Amino acid sequence: MAAYEYTALDAQGREKHGLIEGDTPRHARQLLRERGLSPLQVQEVAEKRGGAGSPFQRGGISGAELSLFTRQLAILVRSGLPLDEALTAVSEQSESKRVKRVALGVRAGVVEGNTLAHSLNQFPNAFPALFRATVEAGEQSGKLDHILERLADYVERRQVLRQKVSLALIYPVMLTLVAITVIVALLTYVVPQVVEVFTSIDAQLPVLTRALIAISAFLREFGLYLLLLLGLGIFVFLRMMRGEAFKRRVHALILRMPLVGRLTRGSNTGRFTRTLGILFGSGVPILDAMRIGTQVVGNLPMREAINEAAIKVREGAPLSRSLAASKLFPPITVHLIASGESSGKLDEMLNRSAENQEREVELLVATTVSIFEPALIVVMGGIVLLIVLAILVPIFDLNQLVK
Repeated sequence: MAAYEYTALDAQGREKHGLIEGDTPRHARQLLRERGLSPLQVQEVAEKRGGAGSPFQRGGISGAELSLFTRQLAILVRSGLPLDEALTAVSEQSESKRVKRVALGVRAGVVEGNTLAHSLNQFPNAFPALFRATVEAGEQSGKLDHILERLADYVERRQVLRQKVSLALIYPVMLTLVAITVIVALLTYVVPQVVEVFTSIDAQLPVLTRALIAISAFLREFGLYLLLLLGLGIFVFLRMMRGEAFKRRVHALILRMPLVGRLTRGSNTGRFTRTLGILFGSGVPILDAMRIGTQVVGNLPMREAINEAAIKVREGAPLSRSLAASKLFPPITVHLIASGESSGKLDEMLNRSAENQEREVELLVATTVSIFEPALIVVMGGIVLLIVLAILVPIFDLNQLVK
């Protein structure tokens, strides 16, 4: 029995959309008619193939939805519920239409006799390669319930970390936008009206006042062109970032930057080691785990370093020494991996390394934000002070200017 998306008309002629299960499209239309609906379109639930990973692709679900889906499925499978019934329950409990259609689509594949991993493969935009490979390993080892719980922990942890970073950045971003808006408004609207009185006075104005008038005039005359030029620059940059060579140079430059490079290195290392730990601990061969792990690494030089390390591992070199050769991964990560290799607890050390990097990223973000906020307030206050002084100094000397 497959899942179908339908568009139908009810008795009042209103259009209805939803999901229905049936053996064939004809059977699905018959079921709709039995419900008093006139089917207009019935289409089997399937994901459109396109740019994998795009959030706009049909069948994609958000990180929060994937986290809830995984946790619910893990609990139901752990409790002994058959897989098809567990997927039905997840689809019924979900309020998201995307999750419903994906859950029913996966269930349709399971009911047809396919494995859960094979059914998940029909929705690559909803389930990352890590997710599908780990489920496949769990099915082969007979520990699907345990693997699903580990996946649920992993997805939830990533979602929590992403939310923490996003929440930490909201205030400074808004503060920056407000500061820029206030300063531009002062220079383009307030300052010209206040200093207009000085233009009729045939006297030498202070340097600060003349500079302020010049900046204000420049923004009023060329501000729109500057905004268009900025938008064009961003557009050109994004277009150039589609090229592999230019993107690699930009990513390499980011790694060399003092603070941003450390954050980039830490976040990518944390994602990679967490992914590698889950896959390797689930029974996935280390080379396959490394290949899948590169998909969660966004920085191109680090991704290429992992690919080069995989070649060395294939030739018999230790993982720790292969990763250390690029000098892109934090030393503590390399040492923990080396300890795991020597003790036979590589998956445990990989997870410990991931936890260490995630804590470091959180601490760096929190410290940066705590320093940036007062620094921005001080800078904004200094700019406003200069504007006020540029206006007040001529007023203090107004009698002398008039003479």
